[in-house]
Amino acid sequence: MTTKLTLTVEEGVIKKAKLYAKQTGRSLSELIENYLETLTEENHAETQQISPRLKKLVGSVKLPANFDEKTELASYFESKHL
Repeated sequence: MTTKLTLTVEEGVIKKAKLYAKQTGRSLSELIENYLETLTEENHAETQQISPRLKKLVGSVKLPANFDEKTELASYFESKHL
């Protein structure tokens, strides 16, 4: 169930966030929801060890549902070394 939330945020931050959301094909609500979910994960202690730069990337990449990391990695190394 989704619930409406009203936030007060600096105008400049909102403009940059909207631009980022548009460039990544996501909604501002989705970005904020993913960020809040990351902050409140049960395994939050584990995420504390992740660098701040990497934390900013969480949720920014959308992969196809059929994405297979092992296949893609093997393909990458094959093309790189052949």
